[in-house]
Amino acid sequence: MSRFPCGFPLTILLGVLSFTGCGATKSRVATEQLLVSDAVDIAVSNIDFRTMSGRTVFLETKYIRNVKNAGFVNADYIISSLRQQMFGAGCRLVEDREAAEIIAEARVGTLGTDGNEVSFGIPASSTFATAATLVSGAPIIPTIPEISLARREGQVGAVKIAVFAYERESGRPVWQSGIARARSNSQDFWILGAGPFQKGSIHKGTQFAGERLRIPVLGSSGTAPTRSAVAFDRPYVFPVPEPRKQDVRQASYLGGDRTVPDTSTEPKPIQLWGVGGAINTPLEADLDRIIDEAR
Repeated sequence: MSRFPCGFPLTILLGVLSFTGCGATKSRVATEQLLVSDAVDIAVSNIDFRTMSGRTVFLETKYIRNVKNAGFVNADYIISSLRQQMFGAGCRLVEDREAAEIIAEARVGTLGTDGNEVSFGIPASSTFATAATLVSGAPIIPTIPEISLARREGQVGAVKIAVFAYERESGRPVWQSGIARARSNSQDFWILGAGPFQKGSIHKGTQFAGERLRIPVLGSSGTAPTRSAVAFDRPYVFPVPEPRKQDVRQASYLGGDRTVPDTSTEPKPIQLWGVGGAINTPLEADLDRIIDEAR
């Protein structure tokens, strides 16, 4: 069971004791979406795709399916996150399976949220009210409301993702990610009815009713490790590569035992031009004609 932060500033505590109040959280839809998406981001950022850098890869997504009533964060968000991490690692993603050297299959084992609630004080009770109804003529006793000195509500988002890769033609295994698990959390707590104070991995520091409190001792910090050339959770502009220069090469053809009628002792080269690393070579049947024209 987690405890309240021991570094809670004395001034805040005194203020709470002097001015007690009441607060409530109306909706948790955005919080649940942030929890799940944050867990996905952490898990994907821990997958290292650099083994396949520079190779053409097809991401097989048929094992990642949308689940009804699973929330806004679903298969599409996970697939796009995986693609981004693969691009950042230098993988050359292709849309056609037949054009890829490597097939990478991804799967999701867990995607969801859990919640819990802890109260410190006297819980709400209807015991006396129920007992009074059993006695004829007894006065009506109201239900005892919750008298809470402090209360904490917590939510956790969890995800489990795995990827493995193999060569498309040979089926030889190339790489596997292992199991990438991640959790995100959010906690709301009240003291004598004042709150909610909010903290957790989806919040930047500690907040009070949605507004950030700039109190360092209440905040939490931490960064996910970088598993690619580009950090998954940081802005980055990919550089535009310079156009390739045409590599023009020259080849020489030695005419075998053929006597070269020239004053020079060196054979005359035949200019065979090629672009890139290839040289366009004429047909063997035309070599004699080309040699004669070159003299």
